[in-house]
Amino acid sequence: MNVPTELIEHKLLAAISTWHGECLAAIPKNQCNIPLMKKVHILFHDAGGGHRNAAVALQTVIAQQQRPWQVDLVQFQELTDKLDVLRRLTGIRIQEQYNTLLQNGWTLGATTLLRILQATIKTFHGPMVKLLEDAWRKDPADMLISVIPHFNREIYESWHNVCPGRPFVTIITDLADFPPHFWIEPIKDQYVIAGTQRAVEQARAIGHDNTHIFPTSGMILRPDFYIPENHDPVALRKELGLKPNLTTAIVLFGGHGSKVMYEITERLDDANLPVQLILICGRNEQLAAKLKSRQWKMPVAVLGFTKEIHKWMRAADFLIGKPGPGSIAEAMVRKLPVLIECNAWTLPQERYNTVWVQEQQVGIVLSNFKNVVDGVNQMLNPTTLSKFRHNVAAQNNQAVFEIPEILDKLLGEPSRNSARPINSQQTDPVAAAR
Repeated sequence: MNVPTELIEHKLLAAISTWHGECLAAIPKNQCNIPLMKKVHILFHDAGGGHRNAAVALQTVIAQQQRPWQVDLVQFQELTDKLDVLRRLTGIRIQEQYNTLLQNGWTLGATTLLRILQATIKTFHGPMVKLLEDAWRKDPADMLISVIPHFNREIYESWHNVCPGRPFVTIITDLADFPPHFWIEPIKDQYVIAGTQRAVEQARAIGHDNTHIFPTSGMILRPDFYIPENHDPVALRKELGLKPNLTTAIVLFGGHGSKVMYEITERLDDANLPVQLILICGRNEQLAAKLKSRQWKMPVAVLGFTKEIHKWMRAADFLIGKPGPGSIAEAMVRKLPVLIECNAWTLPQERYNTVWVQEQQVGIVLSNFKNVVDGVNQMLNPTTLSKFRHNVAAQNNQAVFEIPEILDKLLGEPSRNSARPINSQQTDPVAAAR
């Protein structure tokens, strides 16, 4: 079976699956009847783009490896809409309100909002567990994988009640947890897949034993970031209408962009630095239109939503963006140093990411993008940029290829290259070419 390397959305899975059967028999309250073929649910939501990206990445690589599993992506928001208090009051889903906050930079005080959210989750714990139990009875599986934070206690409890003994796995899509009750819960049977040593240590500190913690070599990314890239950076810059030999920064603030991108562009344009920008606005059409409507002195290419971030990163020398785990991980795989910020407006779960960047010496952390000119001047120093590139080159994130091996082990299947739990000294990265 030949599976294309393009991004495979969950709606297209039927086209590549070898089995489309369902469990038609009535399912007793505490019994989980599963067809013979292994079935895996991946639970995600759309608060930010990273959770869907992680789910689709895992589904894609499993299909490409032709594993005999039916993998279904399950939208958490759709399962729990009945309990969305904000939607009742405003008509807007909580995940959409979260994306609006990011898009407009309204993130000051995010820690307080996060704790309010967690208190609300605790209040609705019982009803949410019952809603999820109904979902698993209607559509059981051999394994449940969560790529979302906040709700893992409710997800686990509902899963355990309906499908006891079947593995529940949480893949942390941040570089570290932000306890309490963010990613890792003090639940004995929660399997944790962690992309950094910091996250591994947090899982151990909360009480998970070595057989329930699986380290990987980084964050999970779509497999297309690993496709051998033959595009000539000079040719790509010409395609975008940029100067072929001018230092280039790609500016990326997630799938919904951010108004700070306009401010960054203004500051760099006023500074007359020898640099040009690729501005990825995502689904923020208003921002893209505003950037395109102005005549800039420096060369600027403005792009909307694209599934070719990996391609356009090839045209860049470094990345300017928010300290999101996905953007940083993508930059590392595409061998780009990063220029990011950390301050009171930075999301609390992303603040450790800036520590990691400094520890690994793979980029510059500013206190505010008001100082972006100083940061870019540092990047333009050949010695500084060379040092960062050397350190970035030492990163070898193969997580998306390692995780299916871990899941093989947890499903009790013969592994192609047995995944090892945390009590091994090191992970054994799976070759990207597999």
